[in-house]
Amino acid sequence: MREKKIEAAPTVFYVSPDGCDEWSGRLPKPNENKTDGPFATIARAQKAIREIKGRGNLSGPIIVKIREGIYWLNETLLFTPEDSGTEKSPIVYQAYEGEKPIISGGCPISGWKEEKVDDKLTVWVTEIPEVKEGKWYFKQLFVNGGRRFRPRLPKDGFFWIKDVPGKKLEELSLFDGCESFKCSHGDVKQWRNINDVEVVVLHYWVEERIPIKSFDEKNDIVELSMKTIFALRDDFIPRFARYYLENIFEALRESGEWYLDRASGQLYYVPLPGEKVDAVRAVAPKLKYLIKVLGEPERGRYVEHLTFKGLTFQHTEWEYSLSPQAAQKVNGAIYFKGARFCIIEGCRIEHVGGYGIEVGRGCGRIFIRNNFLSDLGAGGIKVGEPNIPMKAHDETGYNIVSDNYISGGGQVFHSAVAIWIGQSGHNEITHNTIHDFYYTGISVGWTWGYDPTSARSNIIEFNHVYNIGRGLLSDMGGIYTLGVQPGTVIRVNLIHDVDCYGYGGWGIYLDEGSSHILVENNIVYNTQSGGFHQHYGRENIIRNNIFALNRGGQVIFSKGENPPYTAFTFERNIVLTDGKPIFVGGYAEEFLKHNFRSNLNLFYDVSGKPLIFIENSTGRKYDIKEWRNLGYDTYSITADPKFKNIENITLHY
Repeated sequence: MREKKIEAAPTVFYVSPDGCDEWSGRLPKPNENKTDGPFATIARAQKAIREIKGRGNLSGPIIVKIREGIYWLNETLLFTPEDSGTEKSPIVYQAYEGEKPIISGGCPISGWKEEKVDDKLTVWVTEIPEVKEGKWYFKQLFVNGGRRFRPRLPKDGFFWIKDVPGKKLEELSLFDGCESFKCSHGDVKQWRNINDVEVVVLHYWVEERIPIKSFDEKNDIVELSMKTIFALRDDFIPRFARYYLENIFEALRESGEWYLDRASGQLYYVPLPGEKVDAVRAVAPKLKYLIKVLGEPERGRYVEHLTFKGLTFQHTEWEYSLSPQAAQKVNGAIYFKGARFCIIEGCRIEHVGGYGIEVGRGCGRIFIRNNFLSDLGAGGIKVGEPNIPMKAHDETGYNIVSDNYISGGGQVFHSAVAIWIGQSGHNEITHNTIHDFYYTGISVGWTWGYDPTSARSNIIEFNHVYNIGRGLLSDMGGIYTLGVQPGTVIRVNLIHDVDCYGYGGWGIYLDEGSSHILVENNIVYNTQSGGFHQHYGRENIIRNNIFALNRGGQVIFSKGENPPYTAFTFERNIVLTDGKPIFVGGYAEEFLKHNFRSNLNLFYDVSGKPLIFIENSTGRKYDIKEWRNLGYDTYSITADPKFKNIENITLHY
């Protein structure tokens, strides 16, 4: 008879706001004599675990149970290889049963008094000595659990750049960044603390947020403290870009607005209706990171078998950062490097200045599941880096991002995405719900064109992506890809309600060089520009999908490939329209080149109009007979798919 294996009982430590770091940490609450009880800080529990490991006593799981309360961090929690567990003896930091502890990188703000500004506006004011002394300056404020905003102009809509000194609009190329611009008279003034006023330019697929360096009021010239990445054009049409201004004391007048005067240390807040000055809970962030998990992959020293479970992470600050796309340079509040077999599960990440979670260089088998991410300054989750790893130990892959709920992103960096996969392969992005972002939902790949890439064999399936774009930026997708990605699969996703500003509100978007990707069994509807769009790429397969009632057209094809390559194969799809084109050719008249294949599909127009296929570059329209004469859809059929309740296609979930 085989001897039954006895698992080692876990060692349990407790952390509580009522605790003391001089105690043993072995009791869930203080004893009657207040001589022993839980630790007061997570850092002390971390030290206790290191002590156990130092004695060679790691013989079973170690669990740190964190009691309800707010844990104000003075510095980022740092976990190194010394904090690793093992497969049989993992180390877990988790919420105490039934409780919701909060780990905050902020500081509570108190001492509020009611005052009048200009004898009219009632505001709350407090003085913060650290700000006045130049030791602290924050750019976010959270009041009674909600994000509040700095005063902006115009209050609604946007200003428009009038001119760029020394530049001709028609000669500006995409990367002709600028350090100054001319505004319309009166849009910008010599305001108080002008160097703390930010210009937020919205163009193409990005925002560019830059403080003002100086303002020439006589000539209406705004000098920026950084050079923009892109030309100050409004997308690719012949006019200058939109912008708004933020953090203007003189514009402080609406409920929920606030302003921090760097020189005086005075913080002003206009309360929302019902808020009471003696019951306000205000928090401003101090830390950029809440947790850093830092291994040394170049030395083969990893942080392993470390879990964070059921915890709430809040309040991180952001720094100025210009990214060419997806706010990719913005950091995550929780950051991994050189980590393996680590887990973030059942946590809340909210009220942060950047991304929620970032899985950086040299990471593998990181499991991010069942988390709730909301009110994000940038995006939700980043995996990988923009540069291709040159050494095996720097590669990041085989991670799982599943069953997360990610919403309310782009509060500061509007171009951020919910889930970003860079130069990273073999990841699984599954069963996530994503909504209310100003740019793309899921972005995979970071190589433009056919150059080498590490993004391959990524699985994106069973995700629900909706309310994306929201009419602010251009050139986005519910799911977006870049580069050659053999083995990457996009399947069984539900995507709807994608709205752009100028162009490019697509459901599934295979952008520059996207190749060898399988797109199957997805449902895409009610997008502004098209259900499926391929900019250019090779040998993609698009099959068994439903593309329905997309407002600009159903299938968009911008640029083809020369033989012997096939751009994509489109088969066994159901394509439903309401008077809009089935296929829309882009800027290169590709229908005549026969470099994609389309067949065995079902087409139907609920309006009763004849089906049309159109080339935007020439305006040429084809009916179904002419389309077939080009060699497409010989065996496709036109029939009613008998969908139910299609009149409610804009139903909100």
